[in-house]
Amino acid sequence: MTASQAALEAVFDAAVAADERIEPRDWMPDAYRAGLVRQIAQHAHSEIIGMQPEANWITRAPSLRRKAILMAKVQDEAGHGLYLYSAAETLGTSRDELLDKLHSGRQKYSSIFNYPTLTWADVGAIGWLVDGAAITNQVPLCRCSYGPYARAMVRVCKEESFHQRQGYEALLALSRGTEAQHAMAQDAVDRWWWPSLMMFGPPDDESTHSAQAMAWKIKRHSNDELRQRFVDIAAPQAESLGLTLPDPDLKWNEERGHYDFGPIDWDEFWNVLKGNGPCNEQRLSKRRKAHEDGAWVREAAAAYAGKHDGRHGNDNHGRDDAHGRHDEQHTHTHGEAGA
Repeated sequence: MTASQAALEAVFDAAVAADERIEPRDWMPDAYRAGLVRQIAQHAHSEIIGMQPEANWITRAPSLRRKAILMAKVQDEAGHGLYLYSAAETLGTSRDELLDKLHSGRQKYSSIFNYPTLTWADVGAIGWLVDGAAITNQVPLCRCSYGPYARAMVRVCKEESFHQRQGYEALLALSRGTEAQHAMAQDAVDRWWWPSLMMFGPPDDESTHSAQAMAWKIKRHSNDELRQRFVDIAAPQAESLGLTLPDPDLKWNEERGHYDFGPIDWDEFWNVLKGNGPCNEQRLSKRRKAHEDGAWVREAAAAYAGKHDGRHGNDNHGRDDAHGRHDEQHTHTHGEAGA
């Protein structure tokens, strides 16, 4: 490392230590940049892939109100992906490159979006549990050391909080409904609880990136800390819903001041992450097809943008000429007056 590189790294380290934001034009270590691209891309991919399991129920929502809520939520998820891809682009990568890596399997998305939505209650369970876990994980990211990512997360978290409330409200309606509706809500919670705990990533001692991300203040808490925080929030909410979380070991530990919970099946987590989950192939196949089917839209938008930019360029040139003539006339007039 040269003296100039060492000086730049010292400035970077001091900024991170002082809780200052790193901005796109600031110097940053290559590993910091690469780690951010990996994390933000995975986050963006998860938002886009995550549209699928819920969009599956838009046409089958039980009421017009539920349909409108679900449509708005799926639209929000698309917006979240847009914010995050834009944040990743500030690091020198292109959206096309990120999508190519997603479609080829070289970049991952959250394992939880490889599970099927079997009933309407799954939509509520995703809102309450999956979005609830996302909020727990993402609120600290609003203080991420990288400015564009932190600012994107502020809006994402505000919208996710509505999604979580909508999911909770949908499950509450089912839980208080008929016996069959209550059973359907309970079944959905039984299937989504453990995958929701896996969303926080592997245990701290098996996490490849967590410690370094925390040192750089990209993350503020470890995977296990966030998972415990989520359990502590969800357990009393389940009681309010009148539903039971599928963990016989779940109980309040007065000494720790936290809920104890049972072991997670990490073999399942790694298996799904490797592409062997119930819906891995289906979700990626639909994403690729949607990207291919939308090629004409991207081409039309690019053509329109090119035409629009060209017209503006001509307009600007015309305005420059007009200003030029005006200035020349103005100078000439004053010249005569001066004479």
